[in-house]
Amino acid sequence: MADLSVNFAGIKAPNPFWLASAPPTNSGYQVQRAFEAGWGGAVWKTLGDPIINTSSRFAATHFNGQRVAGFNNIELITDRPLDVNLKEIYETKKRFPNHAVIASLMVEPKQDKWHEIVKKAEAAGVDGLELNFGCPHGMAERGMGAASGQVPELVEKQTMWAKEAANTPVIVKLTPNITDITATAWAAVQGGADAISMINTINSLAGVDLDSWNTVPNVAGKGAHGGYCGPAVKPIALNMVAECARNPEINVPISGIGGISNWRDAAEFILMGAGSVQVCTAAMHHGFSIVEDMIDGLNNYLDEKQLASVEELIGRTVPRYSDWGNLDLNYKIVAKIDTNTCINCNKCHIACEDTAHQCIDMLTSPDGNKYLQVREEDCVGCNLCSIVCPVDGAIDMIEIPNGPPMTWNERQAAIRQPIA
Repeated sequence: MADLSVNFAGIKAPNPFWLASAPPTNSGYQVQRAFEAGWGGAVWKTLGDPIINTSSRFAATHFNGQRVAGFNNIELITDRPLDVNLKEIYETKKRFPNHAVIASLMVEPKQDKWHEIVKKAEAAGVDGLELNFGCPHGMAERGMGAASGQVPELVEKQTMWAKEAANTPVIVKLTPNITDITATAWAAVQGGADAISMINTINSLAGVDLDSWNTVPNVAGKGAHGGYCGPAVKPIALNMVAECARNPEINVPISGIGGISNWRDAAEFILMGAGSVQVCTAAMHHGFSIVEDMIDGLNNYLDEKQLASVEELIGRTVPRYSDWGNLDLNYKIVAKIDTNTCINCNKCHIACEDTAHQCIDMLTSPDGNKYLQVREEDCVGCNLCSIVCPVDGAIDMIEIPNGPPMTWNERQAAIRQPIA
């Protein structure tokens, strides 16, 4: 069995699967249940001045028969007294000394406020701190959360204030509600962050009830934007992790968050540079026991790849992630349809004919049977036919020779070169 233990910016945990700061980590009872189930760490629901939450507060996007493809919430930070949370953190860490307990923190942007809450959290025995600069609703209207996280100068300054008082590693949690997340990630590094985590939730409105015309969710007939998470945000989160991981100026560990629902999702984030992963929506949907399959799946995958530890997997795909201008324009793939596997649903033909490059012909064999065939000379290798095909193995994308490699950047450089 591979070694799943991690040392994330000095924070040790038996595995990389952590619960994100959210409803599942709202109390000592929950976090201890999670550790009993197998989770390696937990980021406690954000501590700060207790607030009053609304009712209702959650909503979900269901798609094509899948429940909770996306999740929306307008819940804020902890509504429990700080001293109660700190007491339960102390008790949890005492009972589970080898598990990672991280305190998520949010206060108004004042130096003394950050010093005060950092010292209180560390006195409770936490292994690290996560600064919440990402909450997009409620707290942002008060000048905290995403309101701070969208301003690099504030990210740097508040990170610096936290570091002034901290003796444990400081992780900065970043908002995706910004044009370029590397700008705030760099600011966090400049402020002394030991690590960064991403992404926090995305500004969203889950829907509108077509009968009542109320927003979903609504509070006494009024609604507000919330934070979006769950499987639907995974591609956005994975890209932001990748952009930071490949940036040489952001040379700190990354905790990946966003739509991680199983071991495969986790492995993708780890390959893309994450040293730990944080999960929320999947646990809310299915319960804490999902971590058992995550642990078994990642263990088996590492064994299959002949890797001794999860640490050996971190960042393996990062060198392969680049700018569009560095892609080989002469690389060519074409679709090939296996007529023995094809069920003749014609989805590939319709998709190609209506919305792609009209290169799939419907032909008739000598015995009168209809079949589909790709005209390779017209196929551009867009992948659409293989994406819409409902049968695994019916359509493969095959590489064909197409000349020496040539990127857009190389092409432009050759054009600009003066004639001898």
